[in-house]
Amino acid sequence: MNESAPMFDPALVRRRIARARRSGYAGFLLERVAEDLEDRLAAVTRSFPLGLDLGTPLPLVSERLLQTGRVERMIRLAPVSEPGGSVVGDPEVLPFGGRAGFDLAVSALALQHVNDLPGALLQVRRALKPDGLFLAGLLGGATLTELRQAFLQAESETEGGASPRVAPFAELRDLGGLLQRAGFALPVVDADTITVRYGDPFALMRDLRAMGLTNALHDRRRAPLRRATLMRAAAIYAERFSDPDGRLRATFEILWLSGWAPHESQQKPLRPGSAKARLADALGAAEHRFPIREEPA
Repeated sequence: MNESAPMFDPALVRRRIARARRSGYAGFLLERVAEDLEDRLAAVTRSFPLGLDLGTPLPLVSERLLQTGRVERMIRLAPVSEPGGSVVGDPEVLPFGGRAGFDLAVSALALQHVNDLPGALLQVRRALKPDGLFLAGLLGGATLTELRQAFLQAESETEGGASPRVAPFAELRDLGGLLQRAGFALPVVDADTITVRYGDPFALMRDLRAMGLTNALHDRRRAPLRRATLMRAAAIYAERFSDPDGRLRATFEILWLSGWAPHESQQKPLRPGSAKARLADALGAAEHRFPIREEPA
């Protein structure tokens, strides 16, 4: 997305996170992602002298990693001002001057609102020391699919057309290529789906507000949501996405990215034709050779 037509409004994202924190941040989803991030990092048998927490809405991840002893010191790039000496900044403009100083960079539920994700990933890779690790969890494209469908149908019925109410997040199939373009070695991407159940759609909307996840699209409709549209969306949601006990499903897809800043010690793919064993031998199968057919010129 170019600068003249950004998808998200970064200033609005920060204001909504600040409002959520003042009102009592609903941290259940962030806590789940922080726990998963800690589990994933546990599979890496090394310590990290200096880590970077990139935009996580609360200092939860930084605190947990310091408590484990796996990270000796954390620098936190926070979305809003907070006690503890964090740096307020934007994940798209890292304030480190391209210096490679971090052994680890992590992020939880922040990068889904980045307009230039390829550029942000490139900056993260440059901020890492050689053989430094990047690990992040962000909201993916299946997040809030139920709410998106309900509003789309409700606005079509009540207003004759639909406007963007729920952000379109990144898709898993694109992220591996973005990590490679940013210069990460050994990139890995995968997805985790979390289903949260609610008594009614309004409880979901309250939680989204309390997580700072309400509509922050740059081209969002500025006019207030009509009551008729809201009530129709709630009815559609209840009709289409309820379980037998009457509770409603809400999907949160977490996309996980990991990659390493290149280093000469890392494994590299073999050159074509350099294999020392035949695939047929490994599979215990017979090898059949077929004559090469030459097409007439």
